[in-house]
Amino acid sequence: MPVNVAFEGRTYPPGEPFAVGREHVRAFASAVGASDPVHHDPAAAREAGFADVVAPPTFAVVIAQRCEAQFVSDPEAGIDFSRVVHGDESFTHHRPLVAGTEVRSSLHVDRVRMAGGNALIGTRVEIVDSDGEPVCTVTSSLVVRGE
Repeated sequence: MPVNVAFEGRTYPPGEPFAVGREHVRAFASAVGASDPVHHDPAAAREAGFADVVAPPTFAVVIAQRCEAQFVSDPEAGIDFSRVVHGDESFTHHRPLVAGTEVRSSLHVDRVRMAGGNALIGTRVEIVDSDGEPVCTVTSSLVVRGE
């Protein structure tokens, strides 16, 4: 089944809340080589003006990919994940992600088009805090290779 181009413009409702945990932030920071103490040490983060450790900017991908899974795993979307190539990803931070924050995210399928037998997909994940205030916008481009 080819990718369903009718999904362009679809918005998925917010998923379960995601709690930004201190240990998750520390582990992610270590994995990506982010050595600034604000990512590891609560005292250093407080000294810098934050309530707790601050996630590196790319930490938002953890939240975004969980949200995007709604679309990728939707059988009606027609996506064969074994054929997916990640094109690019960008982050617009409205404020830092800090441990202790609970966020929700909603997925917008902004573009689905066919080109050369491949599907080109553009998604946008809006991450907000528990008050609905913007935290980060993550945009991604996916290519689903044709058969």
